[in-house]
Amino acid sequence: MQFEPYPFEKLNKLFKDVTPNSEYELSALTIGEPQFETPDFIQESFSQSSSLLKKYPKTAGEDFLKESMLNFMQKRFGITLDKSELIPTFGTREALFNFPQYYLFDKQNPTIAFPNPFYQIYEGAATASRANVIHMPLTKQNDFQVSLTPEQMKACDLVIINYPSNPTSANMSIDVMAQWVKYALEYDFVLLNDECYSEIYFDENNRPASLLEASVKAGNPEFKNILVVNSISKRSSAPGLRSGFIAGDKEILKGYMQYRTYIGCASPIPLQTAAAAAWNDTEHVKYFQKIYKRNFEIAQEILGVDIPVSTFYIWLEVEDDEKFAKELYEQKNIKVLPGRYLGRNGEGKGYIRIALVENETKTKEALNRLKDFMNDAR
Repeated sequence: MQFEPYPFEKLNKLFKDVTPNSEYELSALTIGEPQFETPDFIQESFSQSSSLLKKYPKTAGEDFLKESMLNFMQKRFGITLDKSELIPTFGTREALFNFPQYYLFDKQNPTIAFPNPFYQIYEGAATASRANVIHMPLTKQNDFQVSLTPEQMKACDLVIINYPSNPTSANMSIDVMAQWVKYALEYDFVLLNDECYSEIYFDENNRPASLLEASVKAGNPEFKNILVVNSISKRSSAPGLRSGFIAGDKEILKGYMQYRTYIGCASPIPLQTAAAAAWNDTEHVKYFQKIYKRNFEIAQEILGVDIPVSTFYIWLEVEDDEKFAKELYEQKNIKVLPGRYLGRNGEGKGYIRIALVENETKTKEALNRLKDFMNDAR
């Protein structure tokens, strides 16, 4: 089984012989890991439940955790799910990797489609599933919106989309999502939306929709062929809790649940207790949203970029992404990720991804340094 090196491995190789400017403190804007303390009430819930380490956790997740996730879906998206329509997962990375392996196992000549550029787990899942891959290019010309031809949809068994998008920060409207639901039913493929950035939004009147909302809008309230994944990592600044879920088509999830009993990825009960507290609370999410919105306001002031509907990434167009990243690190001690490391067949080339995951002071200082570098390069 041969996997492509991870983007950060490629970045380390690029920077191997670079000596950064020691006049500046390192500013790492590469990884989508919130650099803020996990809220106290979540930490307290974790510490107060540590005695539960003596118990084996359920593969299906404890009832209280599942209830908190169902409550989140109802409060946030107005979607009332049955317990059979949601499975807690160990974050979403593991589900994005192993669900395709489960679902595609019995398919003859399996085919998976996903965006390009993309979160590399999608490609890893395709490799592990021995699946054919159809890349859906995300470009400035198509407003970073995925598409497939009718012939490609006929060939697909599984289509993964990712809105709000990593790395492009693009969003997809509920009407366009509803059309994708209709395609999934017409051409009989499973459609999965990776919604991990849905809660990093900045306008209550313009919140990202869930694919499950779109499924109801499209006349598919039983979510046939439709799945979503979501995570607590970004919304609660708690990636270490590894709390996510997969939700939608209960017939598909029934078999996937049985598969999960064999792979040993049950979350420890104290982690589930803390995660449930986080899923049930919305006030702390608003706090983080304000921070990320302010970071984007700073980026707009300094770099002239637009504020997206959601996510904390800037997808910045440059002439040569590798050269830009290498020289920026050397001259200003700032690390960013070349877009080509996130894409294939040339997609992503000519962009850098900047993660705005620091506080206001650090963000402003780093982006001013970045602007100085860009001005000097002209």
